[in-house]
Amino acid sequence: MFRFRNTPWIILMLLALPAITACGPKGGEIVTEKPIPEVCSWVGTGTAAPVEDLDKRLAAYVPTELSPSIEHLDTAQVQVMEKLIEASKLMDEIFRIQATPYYDALAGRIRELFPEQQKELARYFAINVGPWDRRFHHEPFCGGWEHPKGANYYPLDLTESEKAFITDSSNGLDGLYTMVRRDKSGSLEAVPYSVFFADRLTKAAALLKEAASLTGNESLRNFLVARADAFLTDDYYESDMLWMDLDSTVEVTIGPYETYEDGLFGYKAAFESFVTVTDPVESARLANFKDELPWLESRLPIADEHKNLNRGSESPIRVVDEVYSAGDTRAGVQTIAFNLPNDERVREAKGSKKVLLRNVMQAKFDQILTPIAEVLVAEDQLADLTAESFFLHTLWHEMSHGLGPGKILKNGRQTEVRLELKDTYSTLEEAKADAMGEWDIFMLARDGRDYFPADIFRQQSATYLAGLFRSVRFGIGEAHGQANAIQFNYLMEKGAISCSEQTGRFSIDVEVFEQAIGQLVAEILIIQAEGDYEASVAFINRFGGMTPVLARGLEKLEGIPVDIQPVFSRYES
Repeated sequence: MFRFRNTPWIILMLLALPAITACGPKGGEIVTEKPIPEVCSWVGTGTAAPVEDLDKRLAAYVPTELSPSIEHLDTAQVQVMEKLIEASKLMDEIFRIQATPYYDALAGRIRELFPEQQKELARYFAINVGPWDRRFHHEPFCGGWEHPKGANYYPLDLTESEKAFITDSSNGLDGLYTMVRRDKSGSLEAVPYSVFFADRLTKAAALLKEAASLTGNESLRNFLVARADAFLTDDYYESDMLWMDLDSTVEVTIGPYETYEDGLFGYKAAFESFVTVTDPVESARLANFKDELPWLESRLPIADEHKNLNRGSESPIRVVDEVYSAGDTRAGVQTIAFNLPNDERVREAKGSKKVLLRNVMQAKFDQILTPIAEVLVAEDQLADLTAESFFLHTLWHEMSHGLGPGKILKNGRQTEVRLELKDTYSTLEEAKADAMGEWDIFMLARDGRDYFPADIFRQQSATYLAGLFRSVRFGIGEAHGQANAIQFNYLMEKGAISCSEQTGRFSIDVEVFEQAIGQLVAEILIIQAEGDYEASVAFINRFGGMTPVLARGLEKLEGIPVDIQPVFSRYES
């Protein structure tokens, strides 16, 4: 039974308080949803030894220092940044609780069982924010605990009838900013983030207000004050609107945003943070792109009735260097760009902001994408691989998140694509944005825009091909990885991608690719426009698997890192 409105405040506060568990050698700080004996029973079940290839899995993440120059910042800006990083570390703590039930207790149990591998396991546990490998369908890499699909957003013992109860929006358990827990009678209730994480969010709010008092930038000050208030009220609309107007050398994106971590329903937002320094010159170079969004929306390959022609198109673009990241974005594969906020009300009013993390992108191009291409891309297409094409596709991927269906009408009721596609939404949306990013560039080039060089079709095609292998290596159990498997398998079926039996290298037919990418965009858009969950499942099942030809290609990449592991030595010991 849902009791959000009637639950006494003090009971909700008690639910949010950390407890010291007896599980593990020393215990740890956790948020409990069960009595301690039951916690110990679940944590205590883990005994399985670490996977044999742990060293190989660790080597897939290359430690990379992200330390952009901040010499041009004045004293106040540096102080503001330091406050924002302190608040970001609290986002890390909150995300650990959201992602992994009894995080510290599990870490303690692993230390107890396998002290001889403590250093390696601790590093991999930190990368994955738990004992489950994010690259391999969240399979346990140590301990043998089964990964809860709903992470820690829901009780571990949900019944099928309770899952159905949660999906009924009238019961109020599907909110973005609530944890679902059991009350004293065992019934399900929604506990607001502001209550469940009250201690940490109160501290984070105070730090944001301290930073606001130090900055001389009005747009940053207004956002920080509003976001601090949102931490305590769970109402993020005003601060999201102000974040769209943020124009500061030091910028921050902080709060609950993406829903990837909720693999059960895709309802719950995870906390994260990016602290960045803006490059105003490079940002200005790309500013004209946002003006193209209405034109692109009007030409999407779906019926006009499904187009979102009234969505805001302000859509600022920021090119930044990452100074610090935390929370959801720090787990597993590292973000190279993002497109926020996700609130459709904000998107309809102002569009969305595209932020490109230049130093992260360059690190991945140099250390990962280029070595992959040298192994797998046909030699006669290697010269077409460029860092600028990688940058442009990343940009238009993020721009494409703001195109296409958002709010939709299904069976006479107003709803959102995200709510209708549930656990399939993230994978399908990432596939859409990737494919549409190419479609955007090709459409603009064909219409005679002078944004791109004459050989943009070849450059985009070769760079995109190498990028598919880079992203599939994230694992098809992860939204971005599976989205790239979908694209690869779809394009293979259409004949846009082929593999040489003699060399084992892959080629991309530029002309066929341009046609096929438009067809892929159209198929995904109609599933989204109709909010067709069953069609989404079928599409992913058909194209989202690890085919033999894809697997053979990936096997050749052994020894090339899968991703970077960010190191922020300025701010972490």
